[in-house]
Amino acid sequence: MDSTRVLYEPIEDVERMEYYQAGGYHPVTIGDRLNDRYRVIHKLGHGTYSTIWLARDERSHIYVAVKVCTADSKPPEIDVLSKLSKPHLSSDIGRAMIPSILDSFSIQGPNGDHVCLVTRPARMSLSDAKNGSWISLFQLEVARVLAAQLVIAVHYMHSRGFVHGDLHRGNILLQLPREFDQLSTEKLYEQYGEPVLEPVKRFDGQKLPPGVPKYGILPIWLGKPSENITLPEARIILSDFGEAFSPAREMKYESHTPLLTRPPEARFEPTKSLTFSSDIWTLACTIWDIISQRSLFEGFLTNDDDMTCQQIDALGLLPTEWWGKWNARRDGFPKHGEPINLSRSPCQTLEGRFESNVQRPRIEEGMPPFESSERDSLYSMLRSMLSFRPENRPSAQQVLESEWMVKWALPEYEKIRSTYD
Repeated sequence: MDSTRVLYEPIEDVERMEYYQAGGYHPVTIGDRLNDRYRVIHKLGHGTYSTIWLARDERSHIYVAVKVCTADSKPPEIDVLSKLSKPHLSSDIGRAMIPSILDSFSIQGPNGDHVCLVTRPARMSLSDAKNGSWISLFQLEVARVLAAQLVIAVHYMHSRGFVHGDLHRGNILLQLPREFDQLSTEKLYEQYGEPVLEPVKRFDGQKLPPGVPKYGILPIWLGKPSENITLPEARIILSDFGEAFSPAREMKYESHTPLLTRPPEARFEPTKSLTFSSDIWTLACTIWDIISQRSLFEGFLTNDDDMTCQQIDALGLLPTEWWGKWNARRDGFPKHGEPINLSRSPCQTLEGRFESNVQRPRIEEGMPPFESSERDSLYSMLRSMLSFRPENRPSAQQVLESEWMVKWALPEYEKIRSTYD
């Protein structure tokens, strides 16, 4: 970080104020009217390249999400989403799980020119639902329907020629109920709380520079704990297409998915472009996140070598050519690749993790576990998706056609399919 940069006291759950600078965030306040149409009511959240606001469309009288991008970013999702939302076949059920850009415009502010994208607001992400829960579990039928929709959405993207490139539970959003638009601003504040404003303070106590808001605004909580989500409430929208790309038109060698879900070929085959199969690995990790209490691979501030260790413990030996490239293999592994001391870490086999992270927590919380036939079918699907070699993983179409999807997940989806717009 630049030593001359102004530093601010951090505010929990609020974006870093240091990024309110030339090329960075645009200062938005409650009550602002954007593009002479969208009245800012509350804050939904933020990302590295944007802040997201709940606004009332004063023309159509509905609530919208306005994503205000940083001035130095050019959001690629405009192009991706415009292609994904073109007229489609009636059989393309995945289209309903991809957001539509309702409007786009630019605003000029003290930090530069900012592209703004307008979409329908979401209730919360699956990460929010889990983080808001003491037990971090979805009901069995809800877990099935969430996984089914995610596979359908990924299959739709792949069929249209795009890799998502950043699948994880934080990018899977739950839709708001239709009656949400009927709430007045006053009723919304009454039900969900008014915006909480935290004064922005510099560490040196000096006056705030231009382009920095006076207050940090805490995001609204529209959700509920994961275990309380019901089947009709489990309609998803796949979000954040900032890493999406078309393998037919561009080569991409680096994965920016979180390390815990990053496909291993991004490390061991850095000269080969990523393709649809990289989404299949992260899709498997995300489905695991949905059905399980804990992530498949874990670690706070972990590194590449620890991830590879966990992957070997769970899935078996690396491909021979990858093993030869891995310098850290000497630390705890003999030549043939078996760990010297499995007790050195909490790593387990995939079967062991399924029992300890999926089945046992469900039983302990009074929830039904997966019955043996469903467990075996689900395990078989996930194991194939987690093949080290990308070429050995199933396609999204093959995942859709797997026994677990056909017998258990898709039938749950059919129960809510008619509720999609």
